[in-house]
Amino acid sequence: MNTKSNLSIYKNTPNLGEQKPQLPNGTASIRNVYIETYGCQMNVSDSELMAGILTQSGHRTVSHIDDADVILLNTCAIRENAETKVINRLEHLNHRKRREGNLIIGVCGCMAQHLRDKLLKAAPYVDLVMGPDAYRNLPMALNAVANGDPFLGLQLDKSEDYADIAPIRKEGIRAWLTIQRGCDKMCTFCIVPFVRGRERSIPLKNLTDDVQRLVNEGFKEIVLLGQTVNSYHDGNHDFGELLWRIAEVDGVERVRFTSPHPADATDSMIDAMENCPQVCPQLHLPLQSGSTPVLERMRRTYTAEEYRELVSKLRERIPQIALSTDIIVGFCGETEADFKQTYQLMADLRFDSAFMFKYSDREGTMANKSLEDDVPETEKARRLNEIIKLQEGISAEINQDVIGTTASVLVEGDSRRDTEQYHGKTDTFKTTVFPKENAQVGDIVNVKIHSATAHTLIGEIAGSDC
Repeated sequence: MNTKSNLSIYKNTPNLGEQKPQLPNGTASIRNVYIETYGCQMNVSDSELMAGILTQSGHRTVSHIDDADVILLNTCAIRENAETKVINRLEHLNHRKRREGNLIIGVCGCMAQHLRDKLLKAAPYVDLVMGPDAYRNLPMALNAVANGDPFLGLQLDKSEDYADIAPIRKEGIRAWLTIQRGCDKMCTFCIVPFVRGRERSIPLKNLTDDVQRLVNEGFKEIVLLGQTVNSYHDGNHDFGELLWRIAEVDGVERVRFTSPHPADATDSMIDAMENCPQVCPQLHLPLQSGSTPVLERMRRTYTAEEYRELVSKLRERIPQIALSTDIIVGFCGETEADFKQTYQLMADLRFDSAFMFKYSDREGTMANKSLEDDVPETEKARRLNEIIKLQEGISAEINQDVIGTTASVLVEGDSRRDTEQYHGKTDTFKTTVFPKENAQVGDIVNVKIHSATAHTLIGEIAGSDC
């Protein structure tokens, strides 16, 4: 991407080109850095990576924003409301910057990569702007800003995978492990390939070493992350083999992954899900639309019927599997007939849950450049409300069917509504609430389910740890 248009705004900005600088042995001054994360779990993982890079170079990450002299916003570019939220947040932080004088403000991540000119015009007081492939340069950026030089780092790097960097994670029981960066799918509604670059996979040996380290640190569940996680291939090993190798690491109790692409759901992946006990019987499988013509305009590379057949195969091979999905209504050219096909496919397939959205035209996507956003907002809202109502009913019915059974639940912490109760996740990723007796955070316990809502199972511990 060409960044020259920004250099008039960011004078004397270091121009790194394709260079990958090593982390410096020393820094001009030690900074207290607060990282505020927006968007998807990939961004959370990237924030952990940024914390690792900063810590390795001698800086400190802090958990309270008032303790920071550097505030980095790790941003999302998927939806317009995320952009508005970040701009509003920057305006708020600028009040503190004017008051304190020495506060450094940085914008990192997908929004920085995607909307750099718009961002710098709206918030010229921002000191550094950095895309997802430039985090290795954070120590250099802080040094540059300390010397009075704002920093712009937006070069996409098709070889950057950060495989040598150890992320800094908060203590917990679930660890998110990035196995792949970038995306090659080029769905017309999506900005990700333009802000995160081409797909590249982290070598399997690095990943198994990372998993062993996570297990040693006390994590019970490993979630593998990628934009299209099941297209993983490091040149020698495919995703199915990776699942087996991760599960074989001594001490791993649960393995999940998100988000796969239906076109890459191979027999190798399904074999591992069926036969490897550590791999949870749960899959988030984005559908996006139940209309094949709409899927074609989205460039999803599968038909509605092929998706239906894949779900049938998964349920035949893994009968206990819980399936969730993503749905977009009101995409370019979606007719009422197209929408009805989506509605009917959702009714037929009966997902355990779904993330449902109105289509939002995003600057820079292929749809923005070549398709007309021609479905009225009122119609988008109506369609969204219809499928939300449908899915709420299905989710409630599915969870009602669980009443009377016993579920294996990983204890995650106190229930938000009642500190006398724990909450946790079943192996099918259903939120479960139960009394605290005879369990600790991090335990896997059997819970007898006695009631349920569309979103939560309620029960009590039925036996010993499993």
